[in-house]
Amino acid sequence: MLQGWIQIALTVAIVVAITPIFGRYMARVFLEQRTFLDPILNPVERVLYSLIGVQARESMTGWQYARAILYSNVVMAFLIFFIIMNQGWLPLNPNKIGAPTWDTALHTTISFITNTNQQHYSGETYMSYASQMLGLGYHMFTSAATGIAVAIAFIRGLTGRPLGNFYVDLIRAIMRILLPISIVGAIVLMAAGVPETLAGAVVVPTLEDPTISQAIARGPVAHFEIIKELGENGGGFFAINSAHPFENPNPLVNLIQVVALMSVPTSLIYTYGVFANNLKQAWLVYSIPLAILVVFIIITAIGEYNGNPTINTLLGSQQPNLEGKEVRFGWAQSALFAVFTTATMCGAVNSLHDSFMPNGGFVTLSNMFLQIVFGGQGTGTAYLFAYLILAVFATGLMVGRTPEFLGRKIEKREVVLASFLILLVHPIAILIPAGITLAFPDQLAGISNPGFHGFSQVIYEYASAAANNGSGFEGLGDSQPSPLAIATGTAPTATALWWNLSTCFSLLVGRYVPIVGLLFLSDSISRKQPVPLTVGTLRTDTGLFTGVTAGVILILGALTFFPVLALGPIGEAFQIAKGIG
Repeated sequence: MLQGWIQIALTVAIVVAITPIFGRYMARVFLEQRTFLDPILNPVERVLYSLIGVQARESMTGWQYARAILYSNVVMAFLIFFIIMNQGWLPLNPNKIGAPTWDTALHTTISFITNTNQQHYSGETYMSYASQMLGLGYHMFTSAATGIAVAIAFIRGLTGRPLGNFYVDLIRAIMRILLPISIVGAIVLMAAGVPETLAGAVVVPTLEDPTISQAIARGPVAHFEIIKELGENGGGFFAINSAHPFENPNPLVNLIQVVALMSVPTSLIYTYGVFANNLKQAWLVYSIPLAILVVFIIITAIGEYNGNPTINTLLGSQQPNLEGKEVRFGWAQSALFAVFTTATMCGAVNSLHDSFMPNGGFVTLSNMFLQIVFGGQGTGTAYLFAYLILAVFATGLMVGRTPEFLGRKIEKREVVLASFLILLVHPIAILIPAGITLAFPDQLAGISNPGFHGFSQVIYEYASAAANNGSGFEGLGDSQPSPLAIATGTAPTATALWWNLSTCFSLLVGRYVPIVGLLFLSDSISRKQPVPLTVGTLRTDTGLFTGVTAGVILILGALTFFPVLALGPIGEAFQIAKGIG
């Protein structure tokens, strides 16, 4: 037990330790200060700007920035859809994999373009190397960089700067942050045992019967794996994601993965502190999601260490819950990975979330409901400051002071936009399609485990899509049927078709509506004239205000979805407890 808790504590300490280093570097990149990569990348970036006709110094308005994101994402979506639907005749297809169904291709396209990577297919049997590398891998960079660009534009607006140019921010995020770390990370992963090859599956005789052969899938995994984690993408090269021994072969690779997936969202808060020239406030804001994260880790880890009480009663001794987990990671690293991946909206998994105790289901769902612990790639930081703006307004009303943030008044427009983002968009993207699905459990849901757990399975799928997380509770009929079933006409496609199309709604609403709203909010604040600090100004860099903000997050964020949690993991926990009472 002690060893597991030490592993968890050391991993969290590493994440906190790299925050100021990485955060300051990202600030230097987007403040256009000198970095060690300038001699190499400055000429390359100038060529790229020239090719796409972008003026590096030309700033955009909020609407122009949003349009640039939407237009570029539409173009990239057509590219990935074309590659997937034509992978059968494209090169880099040694395993001769044909095109998936159109609805699976559409869902995959939208899923990867929105940085969600929710997968309703098995990567090694449904995607060629061309689709994995040129389609999905390419979008792992662009979608992650888009999130970083939105966060930087939002931070600029909060601190009174012009929002900047989306194309410049996108290129700088890829060239100076994601690509260099991915190159080094891929080499490290290869050295640690992750394969990287263009050779097809290898056919070997089985140990049980040498006359029977088995095809072992492999491929260019190492470079795919590092950007999967660093970019908070989460999509697995193989069906079982980071539980697969080729994606995550040992505890060292597991440590690299969990640190990588936490690095950008945690460090962006420090980046804000550099932009605002107020590191004290950055650390205070940082403490909110960190405190929630630690509590969630403890709740999940205790549940997995104590195990299932019904099983423990039958065995006559307490045993950790190892169902759905890899023995090489155990209860501690499995619990930590589950909390990290849903807290940061990465979605990669090294264990089956469907097999976690209700504690784990409660935490993973809560992470995706809140979206700020530490949230999505870039957007999580912006959401956190949207809560901060609501806290400023609420506190100003309570104490009779003019709501101000960083010397700029918070008025009706800002409050309406922040409330819209926090209180309306996310619940709509989750609860409406989930309600329709649950109304037709046999025809649409395909629930494998009825009752409280089955309810959680459905809610989790839409929460994962709306939060752009991508992980799944599984146990639903949402996967593309096998090639044999499709060829023989025996494939039960009704539920898979519904899940593909309905989650597309949640994916799109959960990604683009908040991005546009955040850019409008940031643009509105950036245009306000700064007002001088007075004795009546509400200070936002104090411990008291940080506590108020945490309260606002829990009241507005957590209570919105509390009925859902009560009908899912909380109800399941009482059911298990009653079973041994």
